[in-house]
Amino acid sequence: MLRSRRKSSARPAGAFLVLLVLALSFAVAGCPCAGTVVNANPQLRWWLFSNFGASRICPEMLKLGVSLKTDSASPAIGRFFPMTCNYTVDDARQTVAVTFAGTGYGYMQPAKRVGFSASTTIELRPDFAIADDDIYVWGRLNRIISGPDFRVGYIENAAFNIASNIPPFGTLTNFFGNQVMTGELTRGFTVVANEDRGNEFALGILTPPNKPIKPFKVQDDERFTFANETVDVHGNARDFLGPFEVGSGQALYLTMSVQGPTLDVMIVSKMVGDPWREGYQTGQPLGVAPGPVLGGAPLAPGPAQTRKFNLTPGLYYVVLDNTQYAGLVAPPVQVLNPLYDPIARVSYVAQVGE
Repeated sequence: MLRSRRKSSARPAGAFLVLLVLALSFAVAGCPCAGTVVNANPQLRWWLFSNFGASRICPEMLKLGVSLKTDSASPAIGRFFPMTCNYTVDDARQTVAVTFAGTGYGYMQPAKRVGFSASTTIELRPDFAIADDDIYVWGRLNRIISGPDFRVGYIENAAFNIASNIPPFGTLTNFFGNQVMTGELTRGFTVVANEDRGNEFALGILTPPNKPIKPFKVQDDERFTFANETVDVHGNARDFLGPFEVGSGQALYLTMSVQGPTLDVMIVSKMVGDPWREGYQTGQPLGVAPGPVLGGAPLAPGPAQTRKFNLTPGLYYVVLDNTQYAGLVAPPVQVLNPLYDPIARVSYVAQVGE
């Protein structure tokens, strides 16, 4: 029996593999024996997932941009924003086929900034288990049905083209399309959900009691953690984190540290951030935000800093800017060494709370 659903949204996007597990926790909460019963019964686990969890795949996918990495231990080199999504549940085979498409950007020498679009259809074999206060949700790749259809739209280095080689990765399309995108898909994923800590996401399959590796240890259980990762922002480049959703009576908390040059941190609404990100991906001239900057400050090397931003309810990007064209910091041009790349390595936690 196949059940199809479609979800399209202009909201820029989220991690294409993250599954929402809150419905699962509600479904099994309130009974001390729930964990034992659910873990021991695969049919019950599938029924809970297909009826309460599968419908959340696309809404979660369309919330946050997903970082792209060459491996799990490396800083992010770019970001992918799914824009459309639909899914099909196969009860007989106990799988979920997910089709999604979106746009994004990455950075790789000598091509420098690259803008792209991508689409694919994958089949996941989901499962979950309850371990103490945690719910582990796994998405094991069953097969890649089609794609990824990866298309380069912009390359910053005009002397470089999609057929050029990036030793030892081959062509640019092969690197981003086949190695980075497909590599992310084939590793599967783990979401560890906890009522107090929120959801933790990691590529690969983690079994209890293992937890995803994060650059910061989160101390405040009263805040919901959106992201906890490390990113590289190259010279003359930006990274658009989020968009993060702030509710009524809540504030956005950012804990950040940087290795390398000082760079700007700017908060803009989704309405402002969407066209700014689109221009960045498609190679339009770098410039200031096309609307008001609602918060932020330069981030200099030193101990990690935590700042609270009081914002009205809505969706917000946090923009890390390592350019001369926006913000308060204007990194100097290295005239004597044009090959010098002032990389800012930023570790951050983005949270929302009272």
